[in-house]
Amino acid sequence: MDVFFTVFHTVLILFNLFGWIWKRTRRINLICLLLTAASWLLLGIFYGIGYCPLTDWHFNILGRLGYTDLPTSYISFLITRLTGLHPDQGLVDAGTAGGLVLALIISVYLNFREWFHRLAHRRKARN
Repeated sequence: MDVFFTVFHTVLILFNLFGWIWKRTRRINLICLLLTAASWLLLGIFYGIGYCPLTDWHFNILGRLGYTDLPTSYISFLITRLTGLHPDQGLVDAGTAGGLVLALIISVYLNFREWFHRLAHRRKARN
């Protein structure tokens, strides 16, 4: 399960950051970004801002495997796991939030641009 969560969660993060690049994945990218933001903000009301159920489930598994002193974020955990370095948590949190906001802005812009183009094309076809 550790390997599954490591791969799945990492791929999801990369998709959130870069899924807007390909026209075919833009709509699902926007949905994933909105779900991530909802988790961080809405579930965050109850569990702490930035809450991610995938991190929670994965860290529970890691705890059962004997891991202790886990960081508060998955990104910090991933950086430590890949490099052995222990990054500054404030810097990681700022970079993580900034990445989400930037990807969300780009995804919203591209999705709405495509929606308006399709709408204009339909109007033109009717006339």
